[in-house]
Amino acid sequence: MRFLRMKIGAYEMIIGTIDLIEVEQAAYHPAIAEALHYLAEHDFTKMEDGKYPIGEHGIVANLQRYQTRPEEDCKPESHQEFVDIQYVVEGEEYLGWCPLSPDLIVTEEYDAERDVMFYQSLVPDSSVMLFPGSYAVLYPVDVHRPCMALEDGPGPVTKVVVKIPVDILL
Repeated sequence: MRFLRMKIGAYEMIIGTIDLIEVEQAAYHPAIAEALHYLAEHDFTKMEDGKYPIGEHGIVANLQRYQTRPEEDCKPESHQEFVDIQYVVEGEEYLGWCPLSPDLIVTEEYDAERDVMFYQSLVPDSSVMLFPGSYAVLYPVDVHRPCMALEDGPGPVTKVVVKIPVDILL
């Protein structure tokens, strides 16, 4: 899989696979490249769930294991202070996506402590499948709905969500 860039304003959602980062790393901001190298260099199947700091700029990797859920049980969300890198280690899930727009209906106002706002639905609604070794880089303008089950039903996923402070990307 080649990486895919979706440009929205000054930011670009990136979807790719970890095995190509050496070839394509020049296209990434250094903080994103640092996080992707961290993902490529660790065997998360042998690590405990939890938070792991990356470098000295406030970047954190959050390793989690869970069951995917039906689409209706997954809320679209966005963040203001952090860029997400969602990296699937084991399992498969759909990741819904749409650009931030005035057409979105907010169901939970922005919570600054958790850096999250929730929406009723994605408008327009599009999805990509994340599989082992794939990742999505999601900026504050990327509304996303993670953790969605495939058509054959819920399944186990091991995923790392890296949080990169937006201010280091400026």
